[in-house]
Amino acid sequence: MVAERDEVAVVAAARRPGRPFPRRTRRGSRAERLAPFVLLAPAVLIIVVLRLWPLVLGVNFSFTGDGDRNGMPVGLDNYATLFADPLFRTALRNVGLLVLLLPVAVAIPGLLATFIYLRVPGHRVFRGVYFFPAVLSPVIVGAIFNLLLAYDGPLNTLLGGVGIGPVDWLGDPDVAIFAVVGVHVWATFGMALVVFLAGFSALDPSLLDAAKVDGATLPQTIRHVIVPALTRTIQFVFVTTMIGMLTSMFGLLFVMTGGGPEGSTYLPEYYIWVQQGQFNQPALASAASSVLFVIMLVVGLAQIAVLRRTGREV
Repeated sequence: MVAERDEVAVVAAARRPGRPFPRRTRRGSRAERLAPFVLLAPAVLIIVVLRLWPLVLGVNFSFTGDGDRNGMPVGLDNYATLFADPLFRTALRNVGLLVLLLPVAVAIPGLLATFIYLRVPGHRVFRGVYFFPAVLSPVIVGAIFNLLLAYDGPLNTLLGGVGIGPVDWLGDPDVAIFAVVGVHVWATFGMALVVFLAGFSALDPSLLDAAKVDGATLPQTIRHVIVPALTRTIQFVFVTTMIGMLTSMFGLLFVMTGGGPEGSTYLPEYYIWVQQGQFNQPALASAASSVLFVIMLVVGLAQIAVLRRTGREV
């Protein structure tokens, strides 16, 4: 009993106001404070070395010249050249079109994930079928749809059978970009579907049961129960889908249209490759890359702000 009282007295004295903690306690607390920074350091280092530093170099390089002025400071000349180029302006207009089509690209995997979560008949088979296109190479997908969408291809043959005239899916400047975007959505929505299913795993089933007891229809359940519960998941899918549209369509564009017809399917990513790989203008390509980065940043932040406001209103 005497030993126990002595131990309690020592601990109390160590914790008395104005008296420092034992040295081992100070060391332990310092190590606990530093542990998160030590664990984050490798990831931060990788991001800085492989992402941020090349981005800074690219932006700096965009203010230099090409050709005879290689390496010479040219100010904003490259940016003036960009916005005077009809192909680049077409690429920017197509970016605006992608933003308008983005809700459709997100709604498709969201609705399919909802049907799978609600266990519609055949949901196990659908889960595998829906994800299958995501494992195909863009080159393979482009080659397949080049055959399907050819002027004398199976799709136009099917349309002709129901009395609809053939459509030049890849040769009409007003149609080609929609065809390529549609193929891209079909080929990539499997990943968004997986993200939505992961979000559904955190959804409280009692909310759906309560909605069913109250007699809510499926649209009402989606709007008032599922959408508010998956707000963060929807935000993530919106941003990643937009980034994918802006940075992952090169393979399809190269195989399906080559930027044509008449440059109507140009996107900034494809424009950058043309300037760098075909015309050997790396500084101009760096300027286009900087513009693309700003577009992605602004669109992503705007999407998050709108979705947060919508989530609070719902």
